[in-house]
Amino acid sequence: MGSTKKHTHLRRQTFVAKRGEIAKQWRIVDASDQRLGRMATEIATVLMGKHRPEYTPHVDCGDFVIVTNASKVALSGRKAEQKLRLTYSGYPGGQSAESYGNLRDRKPELLIEEAVRRMLPKSRLGRQMLKKLKVYAGEDHPHTGVNAIAL
Repeated sequence: MGSTKKHTHLRRQTFVAKRGEIAKQWRIVDASDQRLGRMATEIATVLMGKHRPEYTPHVDCGDFVIVTNASKVALSGRKAEQKLRLTYSGYPGGQSAESYGNLRDRKPELLIEEAVRRMLPKSRLGRQMLKKLKVYAGEDHPHTGVNAIAL
């Protein structure tokens, strides 16, 4: 018969990150002529921390992300005219629709924030991750003192 002794010295322990253990970095993205959805998936991945080997699902391991030139983001096909952002006030007849092209001209930060928000977890942790996203319509941003790495 075989040995019943377990070889515990051969097992590897899974690394579990704890809150405050991981140093957060700053990343910067230039949204000029980038597709909205493709860019949003990369940003959501970095905000969640899935780009790190020490990723832990229940801990915020992600980095801060600065997005500049949000007003120059590209929408593929005819999404600028055809795709609509629907909002509802809660009152009868309170639904309003706005095209993505009009939203990009009026409030480009909101367009990118919503695209990224929908890709993050729908929980307290997801809302905490979204606070690390900083979106600016133009080239200038107030985070000049930070050493931001290009995404």
